[in-house]
Amino acid sequence: MLYGAMKVAIGGPLKVAFRPWVEGLENVPATGPAILASNHLSFSDSFFLPVVLDRKVTFIAKAEYFTTPGVKGRLTAAFFKGVGQLPVDRSGARGAGEAAIKSGIEVLERGELFGIYPEGTRSPDGRLYRGKPGGLARVALATGAPVIPVAMIDTEKIQPPGQVVPKLMRPGIRIGKPLDFSRYQGMEHDRFVLRALTDEVMYEIMKLSGQEYVDMYATAAKRQIAEAAKAAKEAEKAEKAAKAAKAAKEAEKAGEEQAES
Repeated sequence: MLYGAMKVAIGGPLKVAFRPWVEGLENVPATGPAILASNHLSFSDSFFLPVVLDRKVTFIAKAEYFTTPGVKGRLTAAFFKGVGQLPVDRSGARGAGEAAIKSGIEVLERGELFGIYPEGTRSPDGRLYRGKPGGLARVALATGAPVIPVAMIDTEKIQPPGQVVPKLMRPGIRIGKPLDFSRYQGMEHDRFVLRALTDEVMYEIMKLSGQEYVDMYATAAKRQIAEAAKAAKEAEKAEKAAKAAKAAKEAEKAGEEQAES
């Protein structure tokens, strides 16, 4: 009930304002469990994908969104529940990974759609990064649910980092044909199988999205970008300090020459 109300309240205006286009809707089954494995370009991905589907899609979100105290916290929790987000407790020895797997299996066992981003985090630069082999592969093998590759197109351009007002433009969604991994059934503890399954899904997402593929994890790329930005800032600071020191030295020298004359 809440999901339907939120979809009307949020989905309607999103459709009117952004007019997202979609290809491959026929690849999403009308009933039964399925995993929607998508690239991740923007926070809005979890809104635009459900908007174009008739069925409910459940994604996972960190538990803090649901446990923040106060009026704002309750409103935030209601919002995330309403748009189909599922809280995942990141505490414990194995953290969010195990919690996400358990949550995904429960959603699929109810015969619903489960949405997941194999990259694990948003792309820092619009490229497609290596998929993490744990969550997606283990949920798929544990449930036998088909994996449907999904490509979000241009969603990162709507509201780039630092931009407050969204840009009105048409994002796109391409949905590929379901992938059957029954040949790997019972092999969910084989790390080579988990890797192979994940890579196959990422390859299909790459074909749908047209993104450049980077054979490294997005989290590692974000660290590199942050470190490079920090190094550049320190270099700029050092350059400014050197220029200031040089200017001070030149001023001192000029003062000495003036005194001598």
